[in-house]
Amino acid sequence: MIPQTFIDDLLARADIVQVVERFVPLKKAGQNYSACCPFHQEKSPSFTVSPTKQFYHCFGCGVHGNALGFIMEYQGLGFIDAVKMLASEYGMVVPEERSERFEQQKAVVSPLLDVMSVATNFFKKSLKQSPEAIDYLKKRGLTGEIAARFELGFSPEDWQALATVFPQYETQDDLLSAGLVIKNEQGRRYDRFRHRVMFPIHNQKGQIIGFGGRVLGKGEPKYLNSPETPLFEKGKELYGLWQARQAIKTAGKVMVVEGYMDVVALSQFGVDYAVATLGTATTGDHIHKLLRYSERIIFCFDGDNAGRKAAWRALENLLPLLTDAITTEFLFLPEGEDPDTFVRQVGKDGFEKLLAERVLPLSRFLIQEIGSRTELAKGRAEDKAKFWHEIKPLLNQIAAPTLRNVMWTEARNFAGLLRPKQEKWQPGKKRSPPEVRMASKAPATLEDRLIGFLLQKPAIAERNRSLFGQLHKSHIDGAESQALLEFLQSSPTLKEVSTEVILQQFPQFHSRWQKLLTAEWVVSQDFASEEAEKEFADICQQIIKSAEWKKQEQLQDYIERKVTSSGLASLTPEEKEKYRELTLMRARR
Repeated sequence: MIPQTFIDDLLARADIVQVVERFVPLKKAGQNYSACCPFHQEKSPSFTVSPTKQFYHCFGCGVHGNALGFIMEYQGLGFIDAVKMLASEYGMVVPEERSERFEQQKAVVSPLLDVMSVATNFFKKSLKQSPEAIDYLKKRGLTGEIAARFELGFSPEDWQALATVFPQYETQDDLLSAGLVIKNEQGRRYDRFRHRVMFPIHNQKGQIIGFGGRVLGKGEPKYLNSPETPLFEKGKELYGLWQARQAIKTAGKVMVVEGYMDVVALSQFGVDYAVATLGTATTGDHIHKLLRYSERIIFCFDGDNAGRKAAWRALENLLPLLTDAITTEFLFLPEGEDPDTFVRQVGKDGFEKLLAERVLPLSRFLIQEIGSRTELAKGRAEDKAKFWHEIKPLLNQIAAPTLRNVMWTEARNFAGLLRPKQEKWQPGKKRSPPEVRMASKAPATLEDRLIGFLLQKPAIAERNRSLFGQLHKSHIDGAESQALLEFLQSSPTLKEVSTEVILQQFPQFHSRWQKLLTAEWVVSQDFASEEAEKEFADICQQIIKSAEWKKQEQLQDYIERKVTSSGLASLTPEEKEKYRELTLMRARR
C-alpha cells in the first residue's frame, strides 16, 4: 500500500508534458500540446496534453487521464509499478505500508526470481557455446539480434548442467520450487530441461518467471513448459507480451498464435505484435491482459483441423467476456503452414496482405462453424432446426448486448429463418397466420450467380465443358469471373478442385467470395440436383448472349462514330456489310 499523500505529491511534482514527451513527440498547439494518439492509429492529431490541467485526452478514441494514468496505459503497468516508475524519474523513494501477507509472499517470490535470473544467464551463455543450437536457430531464419531480444538460451544435454552455477544444487529447494529441477523417487535431482532451446517467459515487469524448451533432434515432448509454481501460472501468462507491448499499441492490434517459435519468427520479419498462449486455450485472464494494450485481438492458427479446434476453444472462452468495444477476429493460414513457416516464405508484406484479405470476424466464424456441422444446403426444416438448436446457447453466452442482438439476426438470415411479418390489427378483422418471409434466393448480378456456382461446385463446369468453354472464350466483364474462369479452364480435371483450393488460389478475392458462399441463396441451393444443372446452363447462356450483344453494340457504336466523322465512304467493304447487318438487327429489336 502506498500512502495517498505520496501519490498526491508525486503528481504535483510530475509535469505531464515531460512525462508524455518521453514516449510521444508533442507539438505546441496554442496553450496545449498535440500529437497523433499513441493508443490508436490515426493520420491527423487528436491527442491533446494540457500543461495547465495536467491532463491528457484523445478526441478520437476517448482515452484520458493524468501522468500516472498515462504511464499505466502506455507501459501496460499496474498501479504500484507505475507509481514506482514515475517516482524514480523524479528521484523519489516510494514509502510502502506492507502487510504481513505481502512480506510472506515476497519472502517466497524473491528467491525464485533470483534463481530464474541465474538460470537464464547460464542458458544464454550455453547457447553461445553450442554450435548445434546456433545452427538450429540460423536454419529457422533467426538472427543474433532477435535471439538477444527474446533472451533465447540453450540447456545442455546433461542431467545436472545447472549444478555448475548452483553450488547447493542437491539441497537448494528454490530450484525445485522454481521448476528448474526434478527430484525422483530415490531422492536424486536432475535438470528438467535438457538438450533444448530455451525460451524465457517474462511477466509484465519484465522478470523471468518460467521457460519453454524446444527439444533439438528427436525426443518427446517436442515443447516442454515450466510447471505451475508460485511465480508461474500458464493460464495467466502470454509469451512475448513483454517484448510486444509497444508494437501492439503502435499497430492497434494484437495477434495470438500457438507457439514460441511463431512469435519469435514473426518478430524477426517485422510482425512484432504477436503473443502466444502457453499450451492452453485463451482464458479470461489472457483477454484482460491483452485489452490493456489493444481492443482488437486476432487469433492466428494453422489451417488444419487442429488449428480450427484451437480456434473454436478460444471462441468458446471468449463469448462471456466480449464487450461491444472489442473486435475479435480469426485468421486461418493455408493448410500445412504455421505462422513461422508462412512468414518466412512471404515476408511481412505478404503476411499482412493475407491478414487483410482472409481475416474472419468472430461472428462469421461462429455462424460458419455451426453451419458446417449441419446440412443447411438441403434446405430442410430439420436441418435449420438443428442449426438453431446448436447456435442458440452460444449466442446467449455473448456478454456484449449489441453484438448479441446483431448476431441473432445474422444467424437467422444465414439459416433462412427471418422473423415473421407482423400484420397490423384492425377492428373487426380476424388475424391471419403470420407469413414467413424468406431471404432472397438469388443475388443481383449474373456474375455473382456464376461465381457462386463455380465456388460451391467447381465440378459442375466439368459436366458442362462445351458450354463452359464458350463462356471462357466470350471475354465477359468482371476481373473476378475472368480470373476464376481462366483458372478452372486451365485445370486438367475439375473433380479434384475444391472450394478451399480456389480460395487459396485467389487471396485477393477471398473476403468477398467468403461472403458470397454464406449468402442464403447459395446455402439453400442443392447443387447436385438437375435443377441446379439447368440453372447453371441458363446462367452461362445468358452471360454468353450478354457478352456477344455488348460486343455488337460496341462495334456498332464504333462504325457509327466513323460514319458521323468521316462519312459512309470511309468504311471498308467489311465494315459496310457489318453496318447494314447491325442496322437491321437494331430495327428488329
